Amino acid sequence: MGVSEKVAYLKGLMEGLKIDADSDYGKLFKAIVDVLDEVALEIEDLTDEVMEVGDGLDVISDDLADVEDLLYGEDEDEDEDEPVYMTTCPECEEEIYFDEDYLEDGVVVCPNCGAKLEFDAEDLDDEDDE
Repeated sequence: MGVSEKVAYLKGLMEGLKIDADSDYGKLFKAIVDVLDEVALEIEDLTDEVMEVGDGLDVISDDLADVEDLLYGEDEDEDEDEPVYMTTCPECEEEIYFDEDYLEDGVVVCPNCGAKLEFDAEDLDDEDDE
């Protein structure tokens, strides 16, 4: 039995006991039951809102799981096999990591300061051979 049903029971009990609503005690009991009725309605409203928030969180959680699968799922194993390169930015002296796609382009933009680092992939191959 929920709070609303319990309050309705108290109202019925008060009527069944034939408590005079005009007497001092009757006014007190009626006021108490009215407050309890309002509290019960507020609790029901809050419960509904919490359930809606919970449903929304479930949807967001499912969407986040889908995004995580896209970002870190099956492609994670493939990314581990790809070589990762590192250089130091001559402007801000921060380390920059990049993959083979940037080697083909010949340009890496420093994510820290925005400086363009240009290089020739053939020169890098020659250095690796040495």
